[in-house]
Amino acid sequence: MGKIILASSSPRRADILKESGYCYEIIPSPYEEPHTRAVFSYDYIENLAYNKAKAVLLLLDEPAMIIGADTMVVVDNDILEKPHDNAEACKMLKRLSGRKHKVVTAIAVINRKTGKEIKQSVTSEVEFYPLSEEQINNYVTQFKPLDKAGAYGIQELPDGFVKSYTGSLKNIIGLCPVALERLLTEVS
Repeated sequence: MGKIILASSSPRRADILKESGYCYEIIPSPYEEPHTRAVFSYDYIENLAYNKAKAVLLLLDEPAMIIGADTMVVVDNDILEKPHDNAEACKMLKRLSGRKHKVVTAIAVINRKTGKEIKQSVTSEVEFYPLSEEQINNYVTQFKPLDKAGAYGIQELPDGFVKSYTGSLKNIIGLCPVALERLLTEVS
């Protein structure tokens, strides 16, 4: 398969790659995401993942498989990005309280040696219990989820937050290993 580059500074994605047995290097993507879109589309998220991988591809002069990824929390077709501050994080969690929402992770893989490239999205669904203001404030204060889409990381949520989820838990965390393995195989 050759050298693998993760075009992300996400420690959660790095952990998932490591747990999946991949040897890889991290080169955070210099791609600047345009935060101008509020309405979700699969093309949009897949293009973000692709643009992250492409920006790292342009930095390399050796054969490698470059992985770009992007995760979005989607409710009522609106994108809940990373919150700017604690107040915005609390507002997002209040919006998710007692409801189902989607978590979509797009993966793009570019094989620098062959020029093959592929992108795909994986959708999971999460349902929260109704949350009290105290639960929300305690979570935001304790876990400081400003680096997470939708203002939460499912792997760190206390009891009483997640009622259920469907699909891949790793996808909700930030990268679906089953989809990634398939994409890496297809572009090899």
